[in-house]
Amino acid sequence: GNVLGRAVIETVTATVDAERAGWRLDRFVADAAGTSRAEARRLVDGGHVAVDGEPGRPSSRLREGVSVEITVIVEEHQLIPEAIDFGVVHQDDDVIVVDKPAGIVVHPGAGHSTGTLLAGLIHRFPDLVELGEERRYGLVHRLDRDTSGLLIVARTPPAFDRLTAALAQRSIGREYEALIHGHLEAATATVDAPIGRDPHRPTRMAVRSDGRPSRTHFARRADWSDVSLVDVRLETGRTHQIRVHAASIGHPVVGDGHYDGRRKTSVSSPRSFLHARRISFVHPTSGDPIELEAPLPPDLQSVLVELGEPLRGTVSAR
Repeated sequence: GNVLGRAVIETVTATVDAERAGWRLDRFVADAAGTSRAEARRLVDGGHVAVDGEPGRPSSRLREGVSVEITVIVEEHQLIPEAIDFGVVHQDDDVIVVDKPAGIVVHPGAGHSTGTLLAGLIHRFPDLVELGEERRYGLVHRLDRDTSGLLIVARTPPAFDRLTAALAQRSIGREYEALIHGHLEAATATVDAPIGRDPHRPTRMAVRSDGRPSRTHFARRADWSDVSLVDVRLETGRTHQIRVHAASIGHPVVGDGHYDGRRKTSVSSPRSFLHARRISFVHPTSGDPIELEAPLPPDLQSVLVELGEPLRGTVSAR
């Protein structure tokens, strides 16, 4: 059967910054809410957008400093099982670890009601439905749409509770590989900077003093003229954490249109060059240590092939 969520009303408030002053309201709404222009016009025409408290018109131009409030009604998420293609690297009675392909959203949200990894998971593992919404149907953590790689899914309530507790205690090891702009100044770098929502662009995150504590460790693996391959270890797992932290030290992820300030490089990546390569955790039932790896997918592999021999270091994984 279908799993019915509730109709969710999300309000997004964004302030017009200098960069977007003079923009048409529909363009601003599309940018702030992460929707298409057509969808943005529909929201404005439907009275779901207020500019300094007054209903707006799609064509009206915005002054710097005005506040735009967008009310998005996310349809009741009918969680309908769908045949979605993804790899399973580990499976037992308590835990599934999947290798998520790039381009797939993990769970339904504004603008993504079908084609999600979750729809594919409940199609392949129908028992996940019984974990219910409060246990996120077993999803212990998430990956961004553009990020490929390993994701842990719990199959029972006790497994979910133990794994989420382990995640909160920072005892689940998550390692990624990323291609970044420029070179790290030293062999390793740790970024310890709080992350919160970007007040100007609510679909993005930013380093903010009032954000949540976040720590990322970067280690140099290979350098080319203007980009480098790094191993990344997450200590916390905030939304967009690696992408925000990499950009905050002047080395955004190659192919990341959100945070790279449209920087050019000698090589182009079809997406954010970010892959969750290795995951390690203690099995919630047996207590055995589990360590799993997922090789770099072909689309990112071909970027490295195009780059050729590095000037320093080696491409092969540790």
